[in-house]
Formats: sequence, C-alpha cells, structure tokens
Amino acid sequence: QLQASGGGLVQAGGSLRLSCAASGRTFSRYAMGWFRQAPGKEREFVAVISWKGSSTYYADSVKGRFTISRDNAKNTVYLQMNSLKPEDTAVYYCAAQGSGVGTTSLIEYDYWGQGTQVTVSS
Repeated sequence: QLQASGGGLVQAGGSLRLSCAASGRTFSRYAMGWFRQAPGKEREFVAVISWKGSSTYYADSVKGRFTISRDNAKNTVYLQMNSLKPEDTAVYYCAAQGSGVGTTSLIEYDYWGQGTQVTVSS
C-alpha cells in the first residue's frame, strides 16, 4: 500500500512537501512517480525517480520548482513543491512501477496511493 500525505492549502509562491509512505511490501526496487489530477482534467504525470534515486524526470510544467526524492530505508518518496502556482491545484497521487526505471505513462504503474489534495490560492 501507498499512503500519500502532506497536501493542504497554500498561497501562490508558497511551498509544500508531499510524502508517500509504503507499507505491506518494500518498494525499494520500484521506480516511484507522482501524478496529479485537477477537477475536470485527466490525471497527468508530474515527476518520477528511479529505484536507486539516481535518475529523475519532471514534467515541463514543474521543472525547476518541484523536486522528487526518496529514502529507501524509510520506504518513502517525497515531492518538494516550491513556487506553487494556482494551476498546481490538484489531487496528487504517488505510484510505484515494478520495472524500476520509471516512465511518464500512468498505465505502466502497478500500485497507486489514495491521493492528497493540494490547493494553491492566488
């Protein structure tokens, strides 16, 4: 299971740090991704990190503002979000992919967390 947390209400320009804690199994060999879904829109890729943490990739919309990281000893992945914008408002989901490499395609992910709401006010 994946449990996402850390969402909330923040003003534009502010920061939030999301966490995704895994339980029931170890995800240290899985690539971990973050996706988001805004009201009325499809779920979209945000960021991904390889199982070793040596490789990361970001959506253009968040590049330079968001940072994905992981602590395999704690079975947890993080998403540090800085310089938040109103358009970042969405439910954020973490997901695990068994290949360990990581992709931007949500259909290739094996496990999903329940989501955490991020709301950025202008």
